Amino acid sequence: MSLASERALGERIAAEIYRDPAYVQDPVLQDYVQGQLARLIQAALARGEMTPEMHERFAWKVMLVRERTVNAFALPGGFFGVHLGLLAVVDAPEQLASVLAHELSHVTQRHIPRLIAQEKRQTPLMIGAMILGAIAATRSPDAGQALMVGGQALAVQNQLNFSRGMEREADRVGLSLMQPAGFAPQGFVAMFDKLQAANRLNDNGSWPWLRSHPLTSQRIADMHARLPRELAPAPPAPLVHLMAQARARVLMRPGVAQWRQWLEDGQDAELAGRALPRRVAVRTQAVLAAMQLGEWKNARAMLQPLQADLQGDAPALQQARWLAAELELGAGDAPAALRALGPASAEATRAELLLRTRVLLANGQGATVADALQTRVSLHPDDGGAWQALAQVWRQDGQPLRAVRAEAEAQAAHYDYAGAVDRLRAGQDLARRSAGAQDYIEASIIDTRLAAVKSLLEEQTRERRLDD
Repeated sequence: MSLASERALGERIAAEIYRDPAYVQDPVLQDYVQGQLARLIQAALARGEMTPEMHERFAWKVMLVRERTVNAFALPGGFFGVHLGLLAVVDAPEQLASVLAHELSHVTQRHIPRLIAQEKRQTPLMIGAMILGAIAATRSPDAGQALMVGGQALAVQNQLNFSRGMEREADRVGLSLMQPAGFAPQGFVAMFDKLQAANRLNDNGSWPWLRSHPLTSQRIADMHARLPRELAPAPPAPLVHLMAQARARVLMRPGVAQWRQWLEDGQDAELAGRALPRRVAVRTQAVLAAMQLGEWKNARAMLQPLQADLQGDAPALQQARWLAAELELGAGDAPAALRALGPASAEATRAELLLRTRVLLANGQGATVADALQTRVSLHPDDGGAWQALAQVWRQDGQPLRAVRAEAEAQAAHYDYAGAVDRLRAGQDLARRSAGAQDYIEASIIDTRLAAVKSLLEEQTRERRLDD
């Protein structure tokens, strides 16, 4: 399988995940996980584990999935799924990085096309349907079986399981990326020990990509043996990691009873005497739980001691400012949200940019962030979230034609080419009723993009027909 074919297969599967209700659009968590993956990718490039061509052609995208299971999976073409359940249990960045490094190594070592080659009779469409069936099965076994293709699926999936040799290779290569990427390598072993103790990730011989890993004693022993004898202790988890962990737990939507329990934990008078990391984790969790429950007064009351705890930690304080802005926005006080966010930074992250856009839109000032969003999509044309935010900004600014085009670009970024074509055609219809130089220029852009996206849609459709 060529790199282009592998990427195309990954896009078709990713398109279904983007449309799945379990797909989570949370820029704060997305940035955190994507940032860790980016460090590992640079390490893989530097060590020669990834070719420059692979780096250029593959997507290298993280997709968050609202599932409580402790799991992550690699898809063809450099797409990675991370369950919120995994983020909820990792106690340190090194543990999360170890899982990402393992999954990344499955991709860089070409394990996926090697597995596909083992069963040449199976078309990419059937393989894609199997993966989607596996994803659906995490929530409903019946739905998963419904998505499986024909009676051959059970036999094929067993042939496509990552072999023990491939798992060991992913362990070895993944471990080699940890230190160059700036992560303590013992985090790899700590994650293995955690998973084994919880018995949450074990190989059941079922799915090729969304799968459980065979955590054999030999694999764990091999990782222990590969660690240098003299290792400095792993650094304590940064407060931003503990805040991300708390965020994942709340966003898993465990239910009102659990949110209320976390809210009570944050109001416990004895919490003030606990260690700083514990206070930060509990208070972040409590603020977010109160927001989910719509108890804005309680959320504000617990945010104040959290901000006090974070004094002197600039990254964590930034997270607290975002949390305060989200709180006020949810409470319906847009001016307070803008004050909480503070002045714009010249080096704003994607998460801050998207949050600022929401806040400014609520204040009727969306146009002030248009330039920053345009810069973002120019540098990252595959950022569907940024395109959608730009569409809202342009619509508020009285530029409906540009808004329609941005909506189409958002769908194209998520590989929904049919949806993108529909929006671009709607843009053409709108352009015929519009007048003015700006509308003429925008109409020309829409015509050009429609031709390009139609070509992508035709290619996608042709591949499916060939597979049939």
